[in-house]
Amino acid sequence: MNYEQTLARLCALYGPSGFETHVTRAVAELLRPLVDEVHTTRLGSVVGVRRCGRENAPRLLLDAHLDEIGFIVTGHDEGFLRFAPLGGVDPRMLPDREVVILTDPPIHGVVACLPPHVQTAEDMDKSLPVKDLYIDVGLSREEAEKRIPVGTPAAYRGGCAPLGEDLLSGKALDDRCGFAVLLDVLERLKGKELPVDLYVLGSTQEETHSTGAITAAYEIAPRLCVAVDVTHGDSPDASKHETFKLGGGPVIGVGPNCARSLSGRLKELAKELDMPIQIEVMSGSSGTNAWPIQVSREGVATAVVSIPERYMHTPVEVVHRKDLEDTAKLLAAFVESLGEGEETC
Repeated sequence: MNYEQTLARLCALYGPSGFETHVTRAVAELLRPLVDEVHTTRLGSVVGVRRCGRENAPRLLLDAHLDEIGFIVTGHDEGFLRFAPLGGVDPRMLPDREVVILTDPPIHGVVACLPPHVQTAEDMDKSLPVKDLYIDVGLSREEAEKRIPVGTPAAYRGGCAPLGEDLLSGKALDDRCGFAVLLDVLERLKGKELPVDLYVLGSTQEETHSTGAITAAYEIAPRLCVAVDVTHGDSPDASKHETFKLGGGPVIGVGPNCARSLSGRLKELAKELDMPIQIEVMSGSSGTNAWPIQVSREGVATAVVSIPERYMHTPVEVVHRKDLEDTAKLLAAFVESLGEGEETC
């Protein structure tokens, strides 16, 4: 898997939560050569199925979400746009930030800000709430109202590019880097006999309510699931007890959202592969799609595997190439290791 190339393609696409169509179309094309069938659910999630050929085989679901945080236009004010967040937007990130308004064709905009020369000392020490911010699209009131209706989505402008030798940085790596890992898993399993029917899900709307994963899991009815997402990576100003080292290996979740047998199997496989891993204690909700998937239908034995990521929910998220590769290697070994009728809780 060429992660730099794949993520440059995926992260250049705009797909805020609820408006993922351009991303899901690209993902479906990437999946087709690697699976037996591809379909899209009613809520827009993309499902790729690799069948093992055995009747009534157990179903394993690997999930990574495709949406990104973004914005939605709520009104107009003399050519400027009022907006609301889609997902967990940090208002500190917004002043002077470039955005793309997802009209056809897209329109470039910038979040309005006061230059420091005209701010008071009090203004400079506080962040403005989203309701007090505006997007400047350089249009008159009439043109803005005509070309950008209320309800139009927007997203941070950007893509993904190398940062030094080992890192990749860009927008929407949460969680398109997770989906790139799932593509890598499929490549590693190509031509191999599988013990399960493997379902790979690129889910929608995780950043707002996980509704894409909730409905897809109900449709698929898997016995097992691994949710692949990002977790907080180390940085100089972050707590060392609440973050994970970039390049330190995949992060395996443990807690009530994680089936003990699956977390244990992942840890054992990492040891066999001589692969470094990190452990994240999740005392309640994991904050991932694993939380609702676990209680789909009569219940799904679920694990959480995370990729350390710096600067989550910003346009400059950062991940380590080796963590992506090791996560794919671990998950491919996990798929091959599954047997019939084993304990899953």
